[in-house]
Amino acid sequence: MVLCHEMGRSQMPFLAPARNAAMKLESSLPTRLREQLRSAVDSVQIEMPPTNPLEGQQPIYEQLLEAAAERKSVRIRYAAPTAEGEFRTRLNPYRLLFSRRSWYVIGRSTLHRTVRTFNVGRIVDLQPLGDPFEVPRGFSVERYLRNAWHLIPEPGPDQEICVRFGPRVAQNVAEVTWHKSQWVEFRPDGSLDFHVTVSGLNEISWWILGYGDQAEVIRPPELRRIVGGVAVW
Repeated sequence: MVLCHEMGRSQMPFLAPARNAAMKLESSLPTRLREQLRSAVDSVQIEMPPTNPLEGQQPIYEQLLEAAAERKSVRIRYAAPTAEGEFRTRLNPYRLLFSRRSWYVIGRSTLHRTVRTFNVGRIVDLQPLGDPFEVPRGFSVERYLRNAWHLIPEPGPDQEICVRFGPRVAQNVAEVTWHKSQWVEFRPDGSLDFHVTVSGLNEISWWILGYGDQAEVIRPPELRRIVGGVAVW
């Protein structure tokens, strides 16, 4: 209940109902327990990283949630941030996922003929179709994402990455579990070799660039070229 209070008060979109539900439950508790709960709530504060507030998207989120729960197809109009531009597709929504900054829906797109990830904030319009679908046996978000750095697994074999971080940031990098496959190795000069296995290079390249001259890609050569090219641009 403490977490419902805090998360509902945070900037994470669409969690206010969880806080409201917790408050209703709280009102039914004996006085002594209510006082203990309020003391605990006052002792905990959660600060979320910057998130997409998804202004005006709650109706679309709720329709997606209902469609996923009832296993019913929808048609969406989507504003892609890439060269694809705006398009329409029929979507079987398998899962809703909150990751880092926004809500996403993962499901099969008839336009792309495969499972894709869509940012809820970029869905311009949604039309419930009511046609039933089945989630493929054995589907899970973990299997779908494979070893993606974040949300976009790329075709081809996974790749072994090694990034060397300078002493100024090495400890900060080592303290965080960035990826399930990572392992780290401190060097005598205080720098850090960060090893990870990922399904695709583009997402991790932006993370590396965020460390500026404190990060150097050791391998693979293709990732060195990607980071070097973006850095020059």
